[in-house]
Amino acid sequence: MFSKFKQISTTQLQKQLSMKPTIVDVREENEFRDGHIPSAKNWPLSQITHGINEPDYPQPWYLICRSGRRSEMAANILSDAGHKVIAVKGGMNAWQGQVTTGK
Repeated sequence: MFSKFKQISTTQLQKQLSMKPTIVDVREENEFRDGHIPSAKNWPLSQITHGINEPDYPQPWYLICRSGRRSEMAANILSDAGHKVIAVKGGMNAWQGQVTTGK
C-alpha cells in the first residue's frame, strides 16, 4: 500500500531551504520553543486533530516533529482533508541544520 503523501529525509529538506518551503512543526508549543528550524511555523498535532485554527500557509507543507511519528500522523490527517503535505522522516532527532529557540 502506498502513502497518500510523500516523505523526505532531513538532509533533503535542508537542501530545499533556499527555496523557502513551508515547514510546519507539529510538536507541542513547549517542544517547539526548546528548539526548531528557524523558518518553521508551529501547529501542534493536538490542534490539527481538533481542526483548530487551520492556517493559510502556502502548500505543500513540510511536516516535522521530534522523531517522525507525529508528522506522519499529521500528514495522514491533512492529506485526507485535501492538503498537500510532505512528512520529514526522522524529525528533529535527525536534523543537522540550524536550530533556534523561542517562538
